[in-house]
Amino acid sequence: MITLILGLLLFLGVHSVRIVADPWRSTQISRIGEMRWKGLFSLASAAGLALIIWGYGQARGAPVALWPSPTWTRHAAALLTMPAFILLVAAYLPGSHIKARIGHPMVAGVKLWALAHLLANGNLADLVLFGAFLAWAIADFVSARRRDRIVGRTYPVCCWTRDATVLSVGLLIWMLFALWGHAWLIGVMPF
Repeated sequence: MITLILGLLLFLGVHSVRIVADPWRSTQISRIGEMRWKGLFSLASAAGLALIIWGYGQARGAPVALWPSPTWTRHAAALLTMPAFILLVAAYLPGSHIKARIGHPMVAGVKLWALAHLLANGNLADLVLFGAFLAWAIADFVSARRRDRIVGRTYPVCCWTRDATVLSVGLLIWMLFALWGHAWLIGVMPF
């Protein structure tokens, strides 16, 4: 569990710099350059992610049950992750009404993903992992939306066909992941 917690601290800590120390971040980028900052950020993120994966795998090997998870919660979680995948696609395919309305759809998708997994999993490691991501995503979403309001940032809209593309691609990726990818990567069938 220590490895999982260290990984979460590193990964979410790096991803929280803009939330808690945006002026310091800007100073560091000015001092060392944007590319070097991104390189260090990426290295720290990758190390944190590796520790999360390793630590979560260890914790799953010796689970500490906190509450029972009825079968229906797995199905509910699978359905909740559907909009999470759509939001993820909206983050990387600009011009949709979804992106314009939400502003930060990837972070909103992380909130849904974490909530879905908290619903479906009742072990201590799950609570630590998905609870940490949910808390971070809530804080990051509030912070990012506040930054947008301060600078008056809006997100351009292309057309409704962009929304149709976001929905189609998001649903396709969700379906592929739910039917095959989750079992292959995680070892658990959502349905």
